Amino acid sequence: MKDQLHIGSHISSAGGYLAMGKEAAELNADVFAFFTRNPRGGKAKDIDPKDVEAFLAFSKKNHIGPLVAHAPYTMNPCAAKDNLRQFAREMMADDLRRLEETPGNYYNFHPGSHVGQGPQTGIELCAAMLNTVLKPTQHTTVLIETMSGKGSEIGRTFQEVQAIRERIKLKDHVGVCLDTCHIWDGGYDIVDSLDDVLAEFDDAIGLEHLKAIHLNDSLNPRGSHKDRHARIGEGTIGLEALVRVINHPRLSHLPFILETPNDHDGYAKEIALLRSRWQPAKGERS
Repeated sequence: MKDQLHIGSHISSAGGYLAMGKEAAELNADVFAFFTRNPRGGKAKDIDPKDVEAFLAFSKKNHIGPLVAHAPYTMNPCAAKDNLRQFAREMMADDLRRLEETPGNYYNFHPGSHVGQGPQTGIELCAAMLNTVLKPTQHTTVLIETMSGKGSEIGRTFQEVQAIRERIKLKDHVGVCLDTCHIWDGGYDIVDSLDDVLAEFDDAIGLEHLKAIHLNDSLNPRGSHKDRHARIGEGTIGLEALVRVINHPRLSHLPFILETPNDHDGYAKEIALLRSRWQPAKGERS
């Protein structure tokens, strides 16, 4: 819908698609994220076609979407061990097959940790996995998430994210998800220099490839490389800086996903707060 902040939170997928849609509506959310399976990995729950059909009808009636599915944290595309990389490939391929049941949405993943092999090797391995699992006919856009740089994570800079993307053959199927906590912890000053940060993103990747934002405050000072999320307005980024993010004319049309440490009521309060502070940009896109 036009003239509306597209915002939601992470929602448990335990009850199925329709249950997620109803919870989103209760939160006054029009987008949401969910884990495709247990965040620690393992077999995904079977999809019920009737549940999907009911959800698609509900989401159309209630103007919900796009969905921002999230891959399990255990998936490491650039692991040093072959069996772990194979596990990642199989999991992503299976997730993308399942997401064809709800076409036209996003699948977000962490690009992984090179575990001592070096960032360049990690970049090559992550891109190789994507080139294996992406299909020309798929209807899901895969999103590489920007990372905080803890440990041996790749994707800690916009240049590293682009280095992965530029090696992918089916680039039209790959975008980026920007996490405000991650890039702040990674050293990007979105509090005092948001325009400069977005200019660097545009130069490195292209803002047209930014498809979603994880909107999180941070428990840490800028450049800490720790990745500890805080509730909106209770961290070192602060409410006013995050309000500037949702109102920025080059960002305000995007889906914003809250991954703050909250329960249902906490997410409802954050969504209400941010909706009250959103101002539609001129020429706003739906």
